[in-house]
Amino acid sequence: MIKAIIIDDEQHCIDRLRYLLTTFFGKAIQVKGAFQTFESGLRGIEELKPDLVFLDIQIADRTAFDLLDQFSEIGFEIIFTTAFDQYAIRAFKFSAVDYLLKPIDRDDLFSALDRVREKVSQSDRAMRFDVLFDHYRKTNIHSHRIAISTIDGFYFIQTDEIIRCQADINYTHFFLMDKQKLTVAKPLKEFEELLVDYQFYRVHNSHLVNLAFVKKYIKGKGGYLVMSDNSEIEVSTRRKEGFLKRLMEI
Repeated sequence: MIKAIIIDDEQHCIDRLRYLLTTFFGKAIQVKGAFQTFESGLRGIEELKPDLVFLDIQIADRTAFDLLDQFSEIGFEIIFTTAFDQYAIRAFKFSAVDYLLKPIDRDDLFSALDRVREKVSQSDRAMRFDVLFDHYRKTNIHSHRIAISTIDGFYFIQTDEIIRCQADINYTHFFLMDKQKLTVAKPLKEFEELLVDYQFYRVHNSHLVNLAFVKKYIKGKGGYLVMSDNSEIEVSTRRKEGFLKRLMEI
């Protein structure tokens, strides 16, 4: 049985989550306690030693990161809970760390708990949290690390090391500067939403390119690109104008 605690400064959020866990996961998850303040939450983790913590991003005037900074090693799984915040959600997606959007949906909770049951190494967990903290705290910089989950495990790479991404139905192939090719079981659209602010542009349904690695543009109906790895990427006719405009802006 998984031993869990909830840290959230809003009682109605605690009540909702406790209800869902008790009703649908009563045999698999035991909620050992719920805490509404930074200090009581910290004590709860130290004393109860949970396997899993449901942790609100904002705890009154403190944050979840302030709380986690108190630990030299995070030896428990975390599912963050948050009200809608586009930047926070992007940070979670960059780091492949689980989160639940308030008000918490039952199906989203099911999915998050399924992922918690998948065993990950302590080092992978620490790196994913490190990527999350780095992305959440820093704004207006040109590159971030991103956690990419492949069949082999997690890879942590800088966005400016990615030359291009290629769609393959519900998979995405990443082509990197060091000639690595990584395959992720997620559609290209998810990464387009994450990378659009980092000089990436979707020039075709199947291709998202890092504009910094465009070596040449060959004119044509849509034309095509020659990338720094000498790959040739078609530019769709309907995306041509937007692509050329974006290229001139960098």
